[in-house]
Amino acid sequence: MSVRPLLLVDVDGVLNPFGRPSPAFRRYSCPVDGRTYTVHLNPWHGARLLDLALQTRSELVWATTWEDNANDWIAPRLGLPRLPVIHLGPDRPSEVGEMFKTPAVADYVQGRPFVWFDDYVFQEDEDYLRGHQGVGEFLLIQVPPKRGLAWEHLEAARQWLTLSGFSQGP
Repeated sequence: MSVRPLLLVDVDGVLNPFGRPSPAFRRYSCPVDGRTYTVHLNPWHGARLLDLALQTRSELVWATTWEDNANDWIAPRLGLPRLPVIHLGPDRPSEVGEMFKTPAVADYVQGRPFVWFDDYVFQEDEDYLRGHQGVGEFLLIQVPPKRGLAWEHLEAARQWLTLSGFSQGP
């Protein structure tokens, strides 16, 4: 029996770019834990992520500091269903210079192949993941934070999942 690959998605810098958004983005105010955050979201992202998940038989998962709040504030504005969430927990000391989310991602994937869309993944994160027991095949896609997620990032994920055979039926 084959396992479905994972598509791990960050919010800030990926779906909510830090640069000046194009007119395709809509501005939202999101009150979370007593603070109000302004986010710029493009509904195109939700449709394209759902298409990618369907085409590659993958499961979408939030990998963001928004954690469960992503299901309340981000998913509905992008037309996404509620998604599983990687809970980050307390920060852990860095082992090889990896970012704070990487250990939680390593613990979550449990050997499943995955693509991780994030604006803050670097060689240190790849080194950590490659050296972590229980992490299988993966592709890190560094999204430029000023621009956010674009067609070429989704296409790179689709090609990797397809060519690697992870999106094959059982």
